[in-house]
Amino acid sequence: MAPPETNPTEVTMMNSIDRESVVRRHTVELTEADASCALTVGNGDFAFTADITGMQTFTAFHDQAAAHAERRLAVHTATMSTWGWHSMPNPDGFVLADAMSRYETARGPVEYPDRFDMAAMFGGEVPEEYRAGTWLHTNPHRLDLGRIGLVLRASPDAEPESDPTALRDPRQRLDLWSGVLTSVFEYAGAEVRVTTVADPHHARVAFRIESELLARGLAGVAVRFPYASDGFFTTSDWSAADRHTTTPERLDERGCLLRRVLDDSAYTVRLDWSQGTLAATDDPHAYELTNHGSTLEIVAGFSPEEGPEFGRDSFETISRAASAWWRAFWTSGAAVDFAGSTDPRAAELERRVVLSQYLTAVNCSGTRPPQESGLVTNSWQGKFHLEMHWWHAAHFPAWGRPELLERGLDWYLSILDTARATARRQHYEGARWPKHVGPDGRESPSDIGALLIWQQPHPLHLLELLHRGSDASERDQLVSRYAELVEETALFMASFVEYRDGRYHLPAPLVPAQEFYTAATTEDPTFELAYWWWGLEIAQRWRERLGLQRHEQWQQVQNGLPSPHQDGGRYTAIATEPYLRRDDHPSMLCALGVVPATPLIDAATMEATLLDVRDHWEWDSAWGWDFPAMAMTAARVGRPDLAVDALLMDTPKNRYLATGHCPQMGSVLPVYLPANGGLLAAVSLMTAGWEGADADCPGFPDDGGWSVRHEGFTVWP
Repeated sequence: MAPPETNPTEVTMMNSIDRESVVRRHTVELTEADASCALTVGNGDFAFTADITGMQTFTAFHDQAAAHAERRLAVHTATMSTWGWHSMPNPDGFVLADAMSRYETARGPVEYPDRFDMAAMFGGEVPEEYRAGTWLHTNPHRLDLGRIGLVLRASPDAEPESDPTALRDPRQRLDLWSGVLTSVFEYAGAEVRVTTVADPHHARVAFRIESELLARGLAGVAVRFPYASDGFFTTSDWSAADRHTTTPERLDERGCLLRRVLDDSAYTVRLDWSQGTLAATDDPHAYELTNHGSTLEIVAGFSPEEGPEFGRDSFETISRAASAWWRAFWTSGAAVDFAGSTDPRAAELERRVVLSQYLTAVNCSGTRPPQESGLVTNSWQGKFHLEMHWWHAAHFPAWGRPELLERGLDWYLSILDTARATARRQHYEGARWPKHVGPDGRESPSDIGALLIWQQPHPLHLLELLHRGSDASERDQLVSRYAELVEETALFMASFVEYRDGRYHLPAPLVPAQEFYTAATTEDPTFELAYWWWGLEIAQRWRERLGLQRHEQWQQVQNGLPSPHQDGGRYTAIATEPYLRRDDHPSMLCALGVVPATPLIDAATMEATLLDVRDHWEWDSAWGWDFPAMAMTAARVGRPDLAVDALLMDTPKNRYLATGHCPQMGSVLPVYLPANGGLLAAVSLMTAGWEGADADCPGFPDDGGWSVRHEGFTVWP
């Protein structure tokens, strides 16, 4: 129903949204094999990504297309986890000190691990001076735990089918409400139906395959294992069979363990099946399961331990558990319904919102921070980018699901000593958080990552959002649990500044969020100045919650931070020449948007900056999270029309596929979850508003085009 003329924007806060209808109208349906479209089932710590068959049948179709990144958008079909990692042998014994360069600073000479050349890696031979940095940058890397796919033959003696276009009338459906993936197609004159579900609590995936081809000996299931890859954007090496081992151990007639060893990494796969025979093939890392009935059920569980922590469960048991989990997910937390809007963009925004909730739950809610491409395919060797953690996960508490953020925050406690050691090496107090990192917390050499600073306040901001989104009964325990992390993070921030000219500056060397400035000369970036104030303010509030006085030195730093640099009544990116480049991230917008109002930022000046960015930025160079960032700024400065425009800007890196993914660089980065998480953060801010906002849904224009029904959101700071 269109909103009435007397109320141009219909806004309703209620507890009666038909959530199932909202979710189901965005069920994903695919009708052809497309290397760019792969669907994933998972639970935040484990995921299985399937091709058009609901399994990983046409591995080469996806992998080979992905290898030609500039020619074709494609995504791998991998099986990945938050715990599955591998390192190549290190015969030279490289350590972080081998990749250090010296910088002269006001604190004296400081060494940063910046000796890494990405261009050299892509160009072939790595120069001697970068060998240590290259090994340390690319290790450890995330493992593809294995591929499970159909074996289809046109006749009993034929080679397995390798061309997905041989399938007739493929139809694939991801039911977001239940987490069930159903794939149906015809091959060799018979229908094949595959149902795929992931266990919501363990690293397990289950399949039900229904087809007469099974009984005719024309269909089976292959389980195959690759070696690891330390390439930038690849998950697997299928050419190194002699570098890893797969050892089968039969449990009974319907189950076995497959023990995997790759150098110093080991894990176990448990296979259980309803009937049939599992046999080795000529490939030492491949097995084929055949069956003489028309239905075959398989459960595959993955474990880093000697033996899985789970026993035998049926497909039906796992399917019921998955459906129950997803129903609980969709019926808890927040919801927004744009039905009734007359703005033609409303349906697309709602589709992106629903799919982004699913994708971030599957990929970004685990016990470790996620990589940019989640558990779908490796980007940057599968390591986390901690400056992206906010974009992946800040939305969870805002959408009333704080537990999905909290799961990943304990990892910061696990690397606290390592972060302290980094700060001490650089003559700072507290703990300095890395940028590009694996599960052990050791930073990766990089001329950007080693000097980046905007990830530093992220744990504080995430904790503040978690505190706001948690029940009152849980907040005292939360404050106590993370008190040390907050203190150590703020100690570094307060010691990082440099006092001169009566102000506390963010000094060189540093790299700002817009990464293309010279580290040795860049100072006082606009976003980071505001974020430094806000991060220290959060730490002060944490002290007050503990019954402590505000920290005097931190307050001095807050009061003494300089106003950001301006040019023509608009904020620039940094306070040193060249002041502003108009490509990559318009990061200065984050100083009022991502960051709430602070004494450092004038709203009118930020509005002028926003308009200038809108009109003059090189938008083809922007990234997926830049559009939500711009939307948050627009909402906070009272320009909801620009907020919606930013979220739905038609530009290459802001396009969402049928799967909900937002590719950035062809097959180099075909999945980019900071865009999905950023979208959810922006929509929650635009809907729920923030403390002091004078209207409900302050991010949607009052132009008669929007009907916004919402419930369950947490108001932002």
